[in-house]
Amino acid sequence: MKITVIGELGKDIFVYGETKRMSPEAPVPVFNPLFTDENPGMAGNAVENLKPFDNKNEINFIHQKQPITKTRYVDYKTNHMFIRIDEGESNVDELVLTDDIVDQIKESDAVIISDYNKGFLSYNILKEIAYHSKFIIMDTKKKIGPDILACFNFIKLNESEFHKQELNEKSEQKLLITLGSKGAQYMGEIFPSPDPKETIDVSGAGDTFTASFTLKYLETKDVKESIIYANKMASIVVSKRGVSTPWKKQVTLDSRDVLPKIY
Repeated sequence: MKITVIGELGKDIFVYGETKRMSPEAPVPVFNPLFTDENPGMAGNAVENLKPFDNKNEINFIHQKQPITKTRYVDYKTNHMFIRIDEGESNVDELVLTDDIVDQIKESDAVIISDYNKGFLSYNILKEIAYHSKFIIMDTKKKIGPDILACFNFIKLNESEFHKQELNEKSEQKLLITLGSKGAQYMGEIFPSPDPKETIDVSGAGDTFTASFTLKYLETKDVKESIIYANKMASIVVSKRGVSTPWKKQVTLDSRDVLPKIY
């Protein structure tokens, strides 16, 4: 299959460290970095989640030139995040649909929109992309209306994003609502997470859900089976630190060592 992902490229950097004392200069902890974990973020994470499924799949990625970098400083022992520093959001230009991009969209078996609402994808561009797509699913931070919903096969929203929308009952058949540790909802039915007690970090779980759902739906054309599978994949990544994929090896730190070990 040929799959095209369109959305903002990010870079997720997790600086893991420890804090053993407070600063004498201000009432803040002194952070001692131990190691750094870095991987593609935002729409780039959706791409990473597609790669391990089948080497025969052709995956194309359309994104802005400069990535948006999110650097998180996290206490390794507790996974408590002290601060997140975002850079590059002001450098995002709106996507221009060239003839080559349109041809690529038309040739794709599926298009995944990973829209973080940073200015790369306007409402008009989204409609045009959908018009040229055979199958299209979107994970978006935008407030959407019936006109946008009508263009897409499915739209994935998390619970808080869903409650900000003003949609009618006819929208239910296109909405996939992720509920965190509770699982997902479709057409009023709750699909529980297979392992809701093991949540460590929800970062990037939405990308995993959307990518997994898309591939399983292309294979089976069964919405419920695809949701169950996507739930399973998402439950794996939330049990890991940082932004991850179901196949990414875990980084652990031995208490006697400074450098991380990969298992």
